Amino acid sequence: MLRLIPLVSVLALSAGAALADDIRVGVSPGEHAEIMEQVAKVAAADGLTIDLVEFSDYVVPNQALADGDLDANSFQHRPYLENQIKDRGFDLVEVATTITTPMGVYSDKIEDLAELPEKARVAIPNDPTNGGRALLLLQELGLVKLAEGTGLVPSPLDIEDNPKGLKFLELDAAQLPRALADAEIAVINTNYAIAAGLSPKDDAIEMEAADSPYVNIIVVRDGDQDQPWVEALVEAYHSPEVKAFIDEKYDGAVLTSW
Repeated sequence: MLRLIPLVSVLALSAGAALADDIRVGVSPGEHAEIMEQVAKVAAADGLTIDLVEFSDYVVPNQALADGDLDANSFQHRPYLENQIKDRGFDLVEVATTITTPMGVYSDKIEDLAELPEKARVAIPNDPTNGGRALLLLQELGLVKLAEGTGLVPSPLDIEDNPKGLKFLELDAAQLPRALADAEIAVINTNYAIAAGLSPKDDAIEMEAADSPYVNIIVVRDGDQDQPWVEALVEAYHSPEVKAFIDEKYDGAVLTSW
C-alpha cells in the first residue's frame, strides 16, 4: 500500500530544524538593515521568513518589541539595552551578539583634532548611552575629562575639565551627519555615518578602539529566548555567508563578534 507523506513532513525530515515561521525584526538604517537582509536570505532556506521593519531612531524599537509589534530587534549595543531596561522596565533579553560598529569623529571643517578651535561646537547623540559613549571617546582623545564613577553613561554635566571650552549639541543620533554643517565635529554611530554616505575608514578623523565594550546584540522578549525561531535567527546571522558579506561590504568598518 502506497503511503502518502504530507509535504510539510518531508520538509521537516529533510531539513531537520526547518521552520514554517514568519517573524518581524526591527532594525535601524544602514548596516543593521543591510546585514539583516542577508540574514533573511539565509534563514529562508530553513523555512524562517524575516520581515524587516526599519526605525529611524533608537527609542522606538525596544518599545515596539515590548508591545508585541516585533518579535526581535537588532540595532543596539549591550549598554544601551541595559540602560533601557533600567529606565523603562522592559522585559527584554539578549540572545546573541552580532557586530561592533566603532563610533567615529567626523568633520567638514577640520582634518585633525589638533585644529579644533576654542569653544568649538561638538555634536553628540542625545540618548544617554550613545551620548555617554561619545563623551568617553572624547575623553580617550584628550578633549575632556569626566568625573570619576560615571561608568558608561556620562553626560555633559559630568565633564569636570574642558580645556577648549567645547560647546555640546545633543541631537538625535540619526540627525548627527546633518549637524556637520553647523558643528566643528560630530561623534557619529557607524550605521548613521554609512547611511549618510560617510566612510568610517576614510572620512573619520578618529575612531573608537576595536576592543570597545559596545558589541551589538539581537534582543527578544523574555520568555521567547527558547523559541525555535530564535535559534534559527541566530544561526542564520552567525552563518559563514553573512560573515563573508560583512567582511567584504564594510571593509573593516563593521566587525563581526563571532
